[in-house]
Amino acid sequence: MTATDDLANLLPTADQLKQKAAAAQAEKAAEALRARTAEQTEKNALIERLSKPSGVSDEDALKRVAIVIQRAVSNGFTEVQVARFPNTLFTDRGRSINQQEAGWQETLTGLPKEMYEFWKRHLEARGYRIRYQIIDFSSGVPGDVGIFLEWS
Repeated sequence: MTATDDLANLLPTADQLKQKAAAAQAEKAAEALRARTAEQTEKNALIERLSKPSGVSDEDALKRVAIVIQRAVSNGFTEVQVARFPNTLFTDRGRSINQQEAGWQETLTGLPKEMYEFWKRHLEARGYRIRYQIIDFSSGVPGDVGIFLEWS
């Protein structure tokens, strides 16, 4: 074996390195695509689940609300965020909520609508207020909507 043969085995050619780098970049891109696809699939499943009735009885919901409120009050709070939803659950993607337009509640669907109707039936007359607010402005546009329950 000659010194030239040793060098050929020890050091790959520039073309071989380019091919190896291209393969590594392609694998990174494929992995990123798989991750984005999995994330989108998970998000779609969540939106599908949130678009349907919860199946929680008013009695169970009242018990849950009482626990949340008692915990918040004991920590000195006068409001609590009770939920966060993607803006795709609103017929206008949260635009009327962001603009504080009259009739914004007509844009509610799925679980956000169920929560509003529960508040209307059981909590409004007891002096509780509900506030829907855009809480995420990723990319400069309205994103997730938070639902807050207030009592002060």
